Amino acid sequence: MVVIILGSKSDLPWGEKISQSLKGLEVENKIRIGSAHKTPEYLSGIVKKYEKEDVVYICVAGRSNALGGYVDAQTAHPVINCPPYSDKYSGMDILSSLRMPSGVGAVTVLEPEQAAVAAAKILASTNVRLRNKIRDYQKSLRDKVISEDKSL
Repeated sequence: MVVIILGSKSDLPWGEKISQSLKGLEVENKIRIGSAHKTPEYLSGIVKKYEKEDVVYICVAGRSNALGGYVDAQTAHPVINCPPYSDKYSGMDILSSLRMPSGVGAVTVLEPEQAAVAAAKILASTNVRLRNKIRDYQKSLRDKVISEDKSL
């Protein structure tokens, strides 16, 4: 399962894009909201709820993104940051997702589809059905490029 954690409800459209991509790969997912800055105890409770499950976290927060680092420091499960693009800061707020403290291993991708595929690939390491689903997805991407080339 993938747990998508949003920093606030304003991140919901980005989280829904991730969720849709995961559903396309037939990966169960849930969207939750918890802020590392405003509700750290509540956020810790969200993480603890899923600790005994085979889970990957995707954290969606812009501005000063402490969410991914905080979640990563609370769990041994993989954490992927996928911050929404911000026109207000010309995308430079991405730096808070890239510069993690020592000992924190959250990775960062820029697009919702990338986050979904990365999470699915992590889960596929122990799930043959999902691995085959990803291979089919990759083949469809290759077939599209080849088809477009042949149409020229």
